[in-house]
Amino acid sequence: MARTPVERAQDAAAIAGERARLTFRRLSGLDRSGPPPPETTRDAPWRPWTIPNAISFARLALIPAFLVLALTSDDGTDVLPAILFAVVGWGDYADGIAARVTGQYSKLGALLDPVIDRALVLAGIVVVWHFETLPRWALALLALREVVQLAYGQWALRHGIDLTVNWPGRAAVWPVLSAIFFALVGVEDFAEVLLYIGIILSIWATALYIREGSTSR
Repeated sequence: MARTPVERAQDAAAIAGERARLTFRRLSGLDRSGPPPPETTRDAPWRPWTIPNAISFARLALIPAFLVLALTSDDGTDVLPAILFAVVGWGDYADGIAARVTGQYSKLGALLDPVIDRALVLAGIVVVWHFETLPRWALALLALREVVQLAYGQWALRHGIDLTVNWPGRAAVWPVLSAIFFALVGVEDFAEVLLYIGIILSIWATALYIREGSTSR
């Protein structure tokens, strides 16, 4: 349901107050309470030229470089591809902190972040699948979930449904990325355990998104 002008003004006032008292928990992203910034809503301008978006563009550009370096390695456990993977993954925190410090929120940034995260996960899946450093059935399940989530997000956008990031979806990101990273550095047993945790959280998150979308129509 679309918010009224009064509700949007109240949201903007609340966000302005939070920005004025930027605590460590807010800065680090541990505290994500409250409404989303009005600059990220469906009817806001795209605002592509911001510092957070520049970080996002750099993250996006590094993904093909990671793929090339990783796929041309001998066994998929070279140091440089693993470092690139980690840089792109941790860059999600960097652009979030930059947005909170500068106040440069944007609709484009809100859309780019999940797309880049999923592109990084899919790129990592391609590499560990190629070298078979993680169980392929689990990787196929994870890849299917990422594709479904991306398609559902696009469907929700076209139908004017704002999906709120849920805690299983937020919690799933780092087990999944960490599983791929540890596989890239050859710690396969630990990577496998993290992969299973990430898959469970990811599927749970997608089920919650679908339920949210069905009740919002």
